[in-house]
Amino acid sequence: MDSVINQIVSTPPPAGYHATFARLGTTETIELRELSTRAECLAARLREMGVAPGDRIGILAANCLEWVLLDLAALRCKAVTAGLEPGKFEPDAALLARYDLKLLFTDQPSAAAGVRPISEARTLAEQPAGPLPAVRYDSAEATALKFTSGSTGVPKGLAASVGSIDSSLRAVQDMFAHGPGDHLFVFLPLALLQQRYWIYSALCFGHDVTVSTYEAAFTAMRQVRPTVVMGVPGFYETVKQHLAAQADPQVAAKDLFGDRIRYLWTGSAPAGADMLRFFTRLGVPIYEGYGMNETCIVAKNHPGASREGSVGRVLPGKEVLFDADGVISVRSDYPVARRYEYGAATHSMGVFTADGTVRTGDIGYLDDDGFLYIRGRADDVIVLANGKKVIVRPIEERMAASAAIEHCVVFCPAQTQLVAVVSPAHEPADEAAIAEHLAHTNAELERDERIGRVVIAHPRFSIDNGLLSSQYKPKRGQILEQYRREIGEKGRTHA
Repeated sequence: MDSVINQIVSTPPPAGYHATFARLGTTETIELRELSTRAECLAARLREMGVAPGDRIGILAANCLEWVLLDLAALRCKAVTAGLEPGKFEPDAALLARYDLKLLFTDQPSAAAGVRPISEARTLAEQPAGPLPAVRYDSAEATALKFTSGSTGVPKGLAASVGSIDSSLRAVQDMFAHGPGDHLFVFLPLALLQQRYWIYSALCFGHDVTVSTYEAAFTAMRQVRPTVVMGVPGFYETVKQHLAAQADPQVAAKDLFGDRIRYLWTGSAPAGADMLRFFTRLGVPIYEGYGMNETCIVAKNHPGASREGSVGRVLPGKEVLFDADGVISVRSDYPVARRYEYGAATHSMGVFTADGTVRTGDIGYLDDDGFLYIRGRADDVIVLANGKKVIVRPIEERMAASAAIEHCVVFCPAQTQLVAVVSPAHEPADEAAIAEHLAHTNAELERDERIGRVVIAHPRFSIDNGLLSSQYKPKRGQILEQYRREIGEKGRTHA
């Protein structure tokens, strides 16, 4: 069976399916075959501009039709797409030099040589072009340069292989059977390679897809009535809070998502058990999975094989290994990469061995039926002065189950007492509800696991203030730095 990428660059997509692009105030829809034809024309223009196989094309822009056209055109040229998240990069000469970019397309102003407005991609794609030479990829060839979402300093970059993309998409297709009648909804940045998977899926397997900006997501969902929504746990936590406040959450869910939802997809960060149960009770299946940039998708719950508390069974082509401390390593038949292109690895996360096996830094175990459970991060195991090891993730999840708390991050500055920094669900914070939930949580924990003090974050954690990643994960290091004084000296104490 040919790879998904080779099928996309060599065969027209199935007829009758569409891609929709939604931004605040605007929505446009294009037939997938027309999308493919325009990408072919754009590829010819890029070749005329000197883009050769192996060259890198940077894209620094919000989700839009032009983003997808450029990515597909790069595939057709055998160029490498470098997806750059807005807010993390500046479109200047230093960026082009740092990542060896042939061209950079952006929706931001720039006078640097080699930088072009992304709107130009649409104009170029509308110009007829003659046939291009056929291209074909081997499984080890790279099509994308992707960056870790939560990095500080120089983001760690990976050149993602065709084999890893194809094996992930084939495994997902086996689990969820996306096809006619399906409409997949994407709103996370296209700079994140996995979000582009759903474009590739539509072109290969035949279904509709909508790409929205985050700001337009709720309006667009009501309009397009998707069957599948791709979102991180932080997004669904926000939706849960909204729905729980309505008189009839089931009716409100249909109003929010539309009336055709088949399932919700989540991953990229730990999902709270309370949130997952909430959607299950509403009759809206939600399936959590596990993976990281260095491994792609490792495990996924799916219809017919889903277990509460787990992140699903390990995918074909992946092998999960454990060291003596339960730290997970992942071996892949088709590794994403075998090294970092940019950025240094830490001692505990994403360290590659010679064969491409990745030490994830996560602690977990497999049950007797092959379901994988993640207990926390090796970095987040606190060793108390008495020698007791405390894994903080389960404690953080219990705290975040409160309707008054959106995020919780636990620290232990003196190795004697746990201190929690909580980001309230609303401002002003409901301190009484937080204190009540803390007491309830502590009552269920062992003595050494109990939280001694709570620091209430103000303002709340957000992407804008740098305390959440673009995938809504709390940035532990930045939170510690911002609240170091309160954590160590004068956090608010609730009995």
